[in-house]
Amino acid sequence: MLPHDPAMLLSVVNTKLRDEYESLDELCAAEDAEPEKITAALAALGYAYDAKQNRFL
Repeated sequence: MLPHDPAMLLSVVNTKLRDEYESLDELCAAEDAEPEKITAALAALGYAYDAKQNRFL
């Protein structure tokens, strides 16, 4: 389960993308999460998903 706090979510998602998953879609499928909700929560902090780097910047 992914955290709800946006700052913690950023840290966990970027770590999982770096260490375990090759894409945001793969992470979301494995974690039973919606990519739109993750991207919206992190966009509120000023971050966007970069597919080429496979992380939120």
